Amino acid sequence: MIKSIVTALCTLVLVCANTSSQAQTATTTTKPQPEARAGILKSVRGDVRLLAPDGSTRAGKSGDIVAPIDRIVTGPDSGASVVLRDGTKLVVGPSSRLDLKEFHFDSTTQDGGMLVSLLQGSARMVSGLIGKAHPDAVRVETPTAVIGIRGTDFIVQADPQP
Repeated sequence: MIKSIVTALCTLVLVCANTSSQAQTATTTTKPQPEARAGILKSVRGDVRLLAPDGSTRAGKSGDIVAPIDRIVTGPDSGASVVLRDGTKLVVGPSSRLDLKEFHFDSTTQDGGMLVSLLQGSARMVSGLIGKAHPDAVRVETPTAVIGIRGTDFIVQADPQP
């Protein structure tokens, strides 16, 4: 009797441990949806902040995920380099505010689009797959203009509004 109780308890412990292990594996190996990530901060110098649409702010660090709708704010003598999923490179200069207003990209079909809004400061953009395959799908806004991008490497500057 005692032997069968001990055997049953050992079996129960093993089953519970296995179930717990499977649950942990399922939660740790689940990848975030690619739509939740537009790219990453490749490098950061000085004071760089990421502002989410919900108003939350976090300090930007190399390797941080940039969402499809995020604002990058750099302080004086600061800058950030962002690499988007399609290979587009954005370098945000000092004292800048850049909104990634829209970004979607399907790596299988290489179809996508992006809208970047430079509110203040400067940014350099080197086109990735979206700009090369569908140049009409890449747009850059400034406070005074909307630019359709045809080139692959350019710099935009927006002066602060008085």
